[in-house]
Amino acid sequence: MPPGLLHVGRCVGQAGAAQAWHCPPGQGHSVRDAVRMPLRAGTLVDVQRCEDSATEGSLRLILAANRDEFYSRPSKLADFWGNNNEILSGLDMEEGKEGGTWLGISTRGKLAALTNYLQPQLDQQARGRGELVTHFLTTDVDSLSYLKKVSVEGHLYNGFNLIAADLSTAKGDVICYYGNRGEPDPIVLTPGTYGLSNALLETPWRKLCFGKQLFLEAVERSQALPKDMLIADLLDVLNNEEAQLPDPAIEDQGQEYVQPILSKYSAVCVRCPGYGTRTNTIILVDADGHVTFTERSMLDKDPSHWETSTHEFTLQS
Repeated sequence: MPPGLLHVGRCVGQAGAAQAWHCPPGQGHSVRDAVRMPLRAGTLVDVQRCEDSATEGSLRLILAANRDEFYSRPSKLADFWGNNNEILSGLDMEEGKEGGTWLGISTRGKLAALTNYLQPQLDQQARGRGELVTHFLTTDVDSLSYLKKVSVEGHLYNGFNLIAADLSTAKGDVICYYGNRGEPDPIVLTPGTYGLSNALLETPWRKLCFGKQLFLEAVERSQALPKDMLIADLLDVLNNEEAQLPDPAIEDQGQEYVQPILSKYSAVCVRCPGYGTRTNTIILVDADGHVTFTERSMLDKDPSHWETSTHEFTLQS
């Protein structure tokens, strides 16, 4: 479920963006598949966060993410769910993993995104990573406290990266990160732009650096344009299939597991027979707390058949 690559950023005046890539097939799911799967490889997330973006209509958060997954894995398209229909996300429907997700946001301002950590061997008895996002979106615990709790239980899961955020128009936004293959404690992200793939936050995989560059260029071009143009540009970024090779870092981390699909896996958009990028997601949050959530999803396991939907709401926090 989780995305494989994530860029997160904070800035003054305009929000940032995020992208995610998943892990290669055979690993479970990917977030965006950044959070599910077992997670699979191939997710990319770019996130940019702005500080003190008080100008009316200016963006304080931009997130762009890909979910890479087997085309046959059952899932639901993004829609509202929860006790008061306050949570917006896609949902994994794989038997035994039902209800997990790779990316979601609530009207209360809770946002989470997951990517898998690329590893040659998976523990088939490990807990499903998609529950990490679902649990955060449904709890009242703040993002940093939640990730501290997750860090204590991190050994129960295969490798993952988790972004958790509390978005509050009144109190300010807090965005945190934890990866169970990195430092033992979660961190609070300062304003800036970050990239996350199927390695630890800001690990300079070539496709992550390339995707982050394209993301920043799209955000820069959008300064004087309608948000629809920014969304269109970011969707173009998420669908870039240019292989970024050679990349010894990916080969070293993935070892023989990643070799058969390296030429496809090394692109922002992964496209293999039966596996690849299935969902593009763009989340924009402006200074007034207005959220625009755009999802472009593959239909009928057919890479030529897609549907795009947009949900809009105002944060209650």
